[in-house]
Amino acid sequence: MLVLLAGIFVVHIATVIMLFVSTIANVWMVGSSNIGTISTGLWLLCNKTCTQLPVSSQDEASLKAVQAFMILSIIFSVLALVVFIIQLFTLEKGKRFYMTGAVMLVCWMCILIAVSIYTARFTGTMVYSTNPHHGYCFILAWICFCFSFIIGILYLVLRKK
Repeated sequence: MLVLLAGIFVVHIATVIMLFVSTIANVWMVGSSNIGTISTGLWLLCNKTCTQLPVSSQDEASLKAVQAFMILSIIFSVLALVVFIIQLFTLEKGKRFYMTGAVMLVCWMCILIAVSIYTARFTGTMVYSTNPHHGYCFILAWICFCFSFIIGILYLVLRKK
């Protein structure tokens, strides 16, 4: 049981780190142009220098929603980690990790909403670029989506042990 808890804790910390990286770094979409490689993220458009991300007025609300939900997912993931540590040492055996699992599933839902909006609105629409494809931050966000779901379910299952 201790080894299982330690493994879940390590995966949870890795998920938090990957969420930070995928939100902060500007490599959600990558494409090429005559200048070189262009990458866009949630915040900036980068080629050799980074500038403000040019977004049409109809896509601005979608981008703000993606940014907000990714930040919320980080907050909920860190909160779940803190709640896990607190519950580990304070609650009795049958009541542990219920709140941690619920908070982690809320994090999972925030990641799902953010990445789904980004996929629907911004995939393949990269300005000044040819042959756009997804960058590592987009892939990390989907990996965090899977990990947060698995961790949330495991926390709920472990509350009985």
